[in-house]
Amino acid sequence: MLLAHPALLADLVREYETLSVLDAGEGGAEARRRLDDVSYTLCVATGTRDIGTALVAARHQLPGARVHDESLIGAARPRTKARMSGV
Repeated sequence: MLLAHPALLADLVREYETLSVLDAGEGGAEARRRLDDVSYTLCVATGTRDIGTALVAARHQLPGARVHDESLIGAARPRTKARMSGV
């Protein structure tokens, strides 16, 4: 399996976390659309199918990751299928 470059993963995780805050604060259609794009890209880059698993996988691949650290799961906010598909 190909692995994404750690710098790319770090940027995607950072952007996902930022956009999640904007989306939670009613950031508008553009923020939601970008959040969906980043979520999809994280899933593709990590070979996963949902954003929670993608975040865990991405953080696991980052330098200095602590595999058994609860913070690896903390930022994953469950998203519905309808949200992921843009419906």
